[in-house]
Amino acid sequence: MDSFGLNLYSIRNKIETEEAFLKTALELKKGGYSFMQFSGSPLPADAVKRVVEQTGMPVVLTHRPMDRILNDTEKLMEEDGSFGCKNIGLGMMDMKALLDEDAFKATVEKLDKAGEKMKKAGFKFFYHNHYQEFYKLKNGQTRFDYMIENAPNFNFTLDTYWVQYGGENILEFLDKLDGRIECVHLKDYAILLDEEGNLKPTYESVGYGTINFKPVVEKMKKKGVKYFLVEQDNAALLPDTMEQVLRSAKYIKENL
Repeated sequence: MDSFGLNLYSIRNKIETEEAFLKTALELKKGGYSFMQFSGSPLPADAVKRVVEQTGMPVVLTHRPMDRILNDTEKLMEEDGSFGCKNIGLGMMDMKALLDEDAFKATVEKLDKAGEKMKKAGFKFFYHNHYQEFYKLKNGQTRFDYMIENAPNFNFTLDTYWVQYGGENILEFLDKLDGRIECVHLKDYAILLDEEGNLKPTYESVGYGTINFKPVVEKMKKKGVKYFLVEQDNAALLPDTMEQVLRSAKYIKENL
């Protein structure tokens, strides 16, 4: 694969200032990344715009607070549009809304209306999944399936790790999302020994866990994916943060 990006949340400890962001973006470009998702940084839109222009590394997706998506939609589009990004994402709705069935359905409806507003302005709304969206409603339908069926203005940033963690087959689940997953997170799933001596699931660099990405990526391309974004939530917590995401880039270039 020649073109892929990184969700900057993975290296949020490296983008806290404009100067740090610029240095990091250049390092990512040198390591093989072609674009970025802006997330995990307090930097304002004008600083993001300057880094994008200086590096030639576009931002293809953002993650924004749900309150702003619902109540400050126009300003949000203005900000993200200022640095060339037309895909606005939500990392996750709050747990209160997810757990309560009535609140969940009401929140989906509100987000879909915001997504409709974005669509009319030439933007797209993307919802990023975790495992909680596979929690079932009273009728036995998962919350994820409910969103697919009842929110036509939702696109989805499908996260491979969380689909597997939620007990779904990634390849089979892709059949439900044809044309609605232009952005995806390539996140590997590994079983590692923690400091307490317990084996448990955790994040890994792409290609170093248990997910077989080759057939997944091939099918994603058929389903309309344009932007493959590496994500490794724990990279920012490790001493070799940049090495973690750069070895993902190396694996992707050599194997996908």
